[in-house]
Amino acid sequence: MAMTGFRGRVVALTMLIATAVVAILVVVSHVLLSQVTDADAHDLARTRADAVAANVTVKGGRVVLTENTSEALDEVAWVYADGRLIDGDVPASVVARAEALAGARRSQTAAVDNYLLYAREVPIDGHHVMVIVRVDLTPYETSEQRSLTLSLILGGLAILLAGGVAQLVVRRALRVVHEMAALADDWGHHEPGRRFNLGVPRDEFGELGRTLDHLLERVDNALADERRLTDEIAHELRTPLTVLRGEAQLAQLSGEPVPPEAVLSEVDRLDAAITTILRAARARTDEGTRCDLRSAARQAIACRAVEVAFPAKVEVAVAADVAVSLLSPLLENGLRHARSRVWITARIQGEAIVVDVLDDGPGFDPAEIDRVFEAGVTGGGGYGLGLTVVRRIAASAGVEVRAIADGRGHVEVTLPAARAAT
Repeated sequence: MAMTGFRGRVVALTMLIATAVVAILVVVSHVLLSQVTDADAHDLARTRADAVAANVTVKGGRVVLTENTSEALDEVAWVYADGRLIDGDVPASVVARAEALAGARRSQTAAVDNYLLYAREVPIDGHHVMVIVRVDLTPYETSEQRSLTLSLILGGLAILLAGGVAQLVVRRALRVVHEMAALADDWGHHEPGRRFNLGVPRDEFGELGRTLDHLLERVDNALADERRLTDEIAHELRTPLTVLRGEAQLAQLSGEPVPPEAVLSEVDRLDAAITTILRAARARTDEGTRCDLRSAARQAIACRAVEVAFPAKVEVAVAADVAVSLLSPLLENGLRHARSRVWITARIQGEAIVVDVLDDGPGFDPAEIDRVFEAGVTGGGGYGLGLTVVRRIAASAGVEVRAIADGRGHVEVTLPAARAAT
């Protein structure tokens, strides 16, 4: 329905433009034809008047015609001398107008019914002589009407042709778009590795193919990323469950009770992993959200041995649980790889607060610095899930996080500073 509506709008617009162009052409051509026929009628009238005037002379003090004119010419040409008709038969319908022209002192034209009257003064000393000719305008008007009718018919055909061509072209173009979209959708579900590979775009369809290729590439990458993340989540959650099962089996075999410390430790680890994953999925930053960074950092540190160096009071424009979810996996990662020391600092940088999570471990490999936040990439024990979750939380909350290869464990988190209340 949407494509039909679009096609209909394009065809309607094409026919509207074609109608406007045809109308302008018809009007212009009709005006030009009218001017041409009018000029032809006037030329014919002057020619007739000149022919009659050439035969006018004076004999014995009287104005006469030197040659006898035909009866046909008498019907369309009349000669007046000193106010009297001396040659020709003037029809009753134009007598009054002809006499008025004969009394004039200059050459002029007049229109009566479907006729053009042209009065030409003949210069003869002592006499006032006027030659008046009549030209029938009916053939000219008939020619104009036929030309106008033919122009309207051809214009209508041109409009219909333009609409038909537009319909055909748009239908074919939309069919190509529909087929490409259907293929891309099918590939996205069943063959995400397929591509159009149309090369350098030469037209809009090439650009569409390139755009769909990029979209398929993102879908493919997203699916691969989700598969990797699912695997790492499964590993991360299976680890404490495996420990719990091993402790339970050992206790079953030995007849000794399961140490509550081991159970609580693994349950806490399992709960922390689940909580972090849920926070990553739900992390959002609403306008006006803010929290005290020092308090969020203490909550993330909990009872772990981490040094803190923060300004006296610093607030960031993210929710407290988001800040905790960002910092907790980073601290866990630092504690896992540190030799003896983990510390966290914060500094103000323009309109942002930069938090550095550091440890004295081996740090990140410069060759892998761009991949440390990908699922499955790790520099030591564990499965690399923590930093992957951090990246997801940061992306959801509009926070920038990056690893720095400076010979130690160093992750930099840039949070938006909270604006002062107004």
